[in-house]
Amino acid sequence: MELRELDWFIALAETEHVTVAAARLHISQPTLSRALARIERTMGVRLFDRHQNRLRLNKYGEIFLAHVVRAMNEIAQAEERIGTLVDPDRGVISLGFLHSFGSWLVPDLLTRYRSLAPSTSFELHGAAADSVVDDVRSGRLDIGFVAPRPAADDLVWIPLGREDLCVALPPGHRFTGRESISVLELGAEPLVALRPGYGVRQVADRIFRDAGILPRVEVEVTELSTLRALVSAGMGLGLLPASRGGEQTLATVRIADAAAFRDYGAIARPFGPSGQAGLRFLHFLTDLATGPVERP
Repeated sequence: MELRELDWFIALAETEHVTVAAARLHISQPTLSRALARIERTMGVRLFDRHQNRLRLNKYGEIFLAHVVRAMNEIAQAEERIGTLVDPDRGVISLGFLHSFGSWLVPDLLTRYRSLAPSTSFELHGAAADSVVDDVRSGRLDIGFVAPRPAADDLVWIPLGREDLCVALPPGHRFTGRESISVLELGAEPLVALRPGYGVRQVADRIFRDAGILPRVEVEVTELSTLRALVSAGMGLGLLPASRGGEQTLATVRIADAAAFRDYGAIARPFGPSGQAGLRFLHFLTDLATGPVERP
């Protein structure tokens, strides 16, 4: 059986009418009828019950249709994968990233890369840092953008920059107008924080731990937008990346402690993504690295 005849069979199964299917396929009715006869001879059974001018898919036809659709999908995926190897610009790249990177880092990088490879497509997945690391390690993601650098000695690390941390203040808070604040001064303050596993929370926990302070985390959230809204409502102070502080109307104060920052960058498996499109994007990121690329 030819692949085109399998496509014709799918059209017949969908329309259950030779005339309609032939018109859709832009072939003659006799050509379509002969193709169906060849398929049924090969299978050794009738795949349709005939009712005057109409066809009705029978139980044999239903079984055959399920396998034909699955086979055609597999062939299409194979064509896509081979096409990607031949032309990396046609590929699909899966990226994972912290939610806070979705408003600036990811759009910036993709816009710059699309000028080099306009036909490349991206699948984007926002998640906590730990989830991004796990998905890159398992191969579910081609490349991940995380902060701070994960404690993973089995992944490539491409440094892309650094963000300081700041404190977002509720309206009228006594710290408003300060240029900076020490983490020691935050010990008695109620805090709104991202849940453990998120990059900002990892940095916050580290600086509080280094200062010997147990923070008063009143509310845990999964998105910075929710964090800002709760701070605005007076639920507590919020810890967030300083460079993102301009995205909202809350007053912010820089944390003066030297360790109050997060390095951000890209991670990938040692042998890189499986497709050529992903490898090309990884090379693009390597060229943007702000420091040495570290490999296992």
